Amino acid sequence: MALPVDFNLTDLQEQLRARVLERACRFPLEYWLEKDRLGEYPSEFVEAFAKDGWLGAVIPTEYGGAGLGMVEASLILHSICASGAGTSGASPVHFFMFPAAPIVKFGHEDMKRRYLPRIAAGELTMAFGVTEPNAGSDSSRIETRARRKGDGWVVDGQKVWTSNAQRAQKYLLLARTSPRDESKPLRGMTLFFADLDRGACELRRIEKLGRAAVDSNEVFIRGLQVADHDVIGQVGEGFYHLLESLNPERIVIAMEAAGIGRAALEIATRYARERVVFGRPIGQNQAIAHPLARAWAELEAAELLALKAAWLYDRGLPCGREANAAKLLAADAGFEACDAALQTLGGFGYAKEYHVERLWREVRLYRLAPITQEMILNFIAQHELALPKSY
Repeated sequence: MALPVDFNLTDLQEQLRARVLERACRFPLEYWLEKDRLGEYPSEFVEAFAKDGWLGAVIPTEYGGAGLGMVEASLILHSICASGAGTSGASPVHFFMFPAAPIVKFGHEDMKRRYLPRIAAGELTMAFGVTEPNAGSDSSRIETRARRKGDGWVVDGQKVWTSNAQRAQKYLLLARTSPRDESKPLRGMTLFFADLDRGACELRRIEKLGRAAVDSNEVFIRGLQVADHDVIGQVGEGFYHLLESLNPERIVIAMEAAGIGRAALEIATRYARERVVFGRPIGQNQAIAHPLARAWAELEAAELLALKAAWLYDRGLPCGREANAAKLLAADAGFEACDAALQTLGGFGYAKEYHVERLWREVRLYRLAPITQEMILNFIAQHELALPKSY
C-alpha cells in the first residue's frame, strides 16, 4: 500500500530519545561490566527508569502508564542499548513493558486495575513462561497442563528459558487446558497470570553465554494453584491472546539489536581514529574502515524498517511482514556490527575491559529469540512469496 514518506520523528519523540539516552548514559560501561561479572540484577538502573515513568510506557494512562505508542517504546529500548547497556539494561525494562501486553488487551477490568499500576511503577516483577524443552518452536505441543479444581486451576509441567523468575512475583504462564486437536492445534491453551509460588515452582538458573545480569531458568511446576480471576482473556484462547503481542515485541527486539550494534560501532570508530600503527590511524586503512561503514549502513536500514513497522502498528495497520523482517535484519546487523567492532580492536576486543566482547556475546541472543532467523524466513517464504509451508 502507498504510505506517506516522512522519516522525521516528532519533537516529543526526539526529546524522549535524548532524555532516555542521557539517563541511560549515567550508568557507565564499567557499571555493566560489573553486573555482567557478578551476574547481578541492575536494580539501580531499573529504579531510575521507574522514577522517570518509562517502565509503564505502553500501559494506558488510566492504569498509571504513559500511554505511549510502539514508536516511542522502540526509541526507549534502542536508546538504552545504544548507551552500551546491552541486553543487561534493555531486558529488565523490556520485561515491564511487554509481558503486560496481554493484560492490557484481554485482561478483565479488575485485573487491569489490580496489576497494571504496580507494573508501571516498577513494583510488580513478572516472568514469562511459554517455551518448553519438548516443544521448541511448536507451541501447540506444550505439555504443561492446567486442570480445574473447585473455583480455580492446578498447574503441572515444566518450562525452560523463563527469564526474570528469580525476582518475579507473578508468572505469565501458558498451559494446555484441553487436549490437543490436530485440526485446531493452537486452541485449548489458556494464559494465566499466576503467583510464582516457590512452594510449587522449583527454579533452576541456567548458566549462559551472555546477559548474566538477568536470570534465565528452568521451572518445574508441581501443583501450582491459580485463581479463576487470574485467567487472562478466554479459557482455551491463550495462544491467540499471545499472538497480539508478537509483532510489537519483534519490533522492539529489532531496535534493541540495532542499538547494541550502534554502541559497539561507537567504541570501534573511536578506537580506529585514535589507534596509531605504522605512523597512521588504523581507521585510515580500508580493511578497517569498510567493515565499519557497512555495519553503519546495515544498522540504518534495519532501524528504518523497524520504525516503519512501529508506525504501522500505532495506526492499527498490518505490520507482520515488516516486524518479522526488521527483527531478521536487525539481529544480523547488530551482530555483524559487534563482530566488526571486536575485529577492529584486535586483541583488545577480546578483553573484557574494552566492553565490546560483552556486547558481542549479548547481541548474539537476538538471532535466537524470541524467534529464530530460520522461522522468520519460513514465515516470509510462505506468506510473502506464496511458497509451500515447510514445517
